[in-house]
Amino acid sequence: MDAVKLLGSLLGNQALSSGLGGKLLGGLLGGGQQSAGGGLGGLLGSVLGGGAQQQQASSGGLGDLLGSVLGGGGGQAAGGGALGGLLGSVLGGGQAPAVPQQEHAAANQQAELIIRGMINAAKSDGRIDDAEKQKIVESLGDEVSQDEIEFVQREFSAPLDVQAYAQSVPKEMAGQVYLLSLTSIDLDSQNEAQYLGQLAQGLGIDPQVCNQIHDQVGAPKIFG
Repeated sequence: MDAVKLLGSLLGNQALSSGLGGKLLGGLLGGGQQSAGGGLGGLLGSVLGGGAQQQQASSGGLGDLLGSVLGGGGGQAAGGGALGGLLGSVLGGGQAPAVPQQEHAAANQQAELIIRGMINAAKSDGRIDDAEKQKIVESLGDEVSQDEIEFVQREFSAPLDVQAYAQSVPKEMAGQVYLLSLTSIDLDSQNEAQYLGQLAQGLGIDPQVCNQIHDQVGAPKIFG
């Protein structure tokens, strides 16, 4: 399974991006709604550790915050360079950078964890039904393989266990996972707020830092 390609499909067509996700991935950081163009590719490449492209529209605020949260300077996440570069190319329509096979495998594992986090967040309000799940699967596009579709379907059907999931996330990926989980929901229910609170705790993200992330992307705070 090519999890990097699958993650690119989920983000590029906003299949798992709520209105909040649209703001973060489009107007808030790109000066207008963007699809899978260079702006989105550059942003996510930077957030996930690619570092080759800089998102200037953030005026430093969100970029600096993400750099701090994700564990590196200038929006670069420790250990995330391969994923950032590969995902940036998928979303930007460019040629994928050449990376060693071992790094590509690691990027694939990171992308799979992020996808699982986004799906868990989407499930957290308990309101997503079979029709909505099917709509998300159908929106993935023809480039997604049957194996990748079945992975998404399995994750939607799996029981929601936030602690087990959080324990599977490496410390250096905590900020990435939390941010993209947040962009997968509208955060308009108590169940979603409770899920994010448990996720932040499980990932070891300080409540104050968590609230700063929410402020920067225009989401309600979950910690007092």
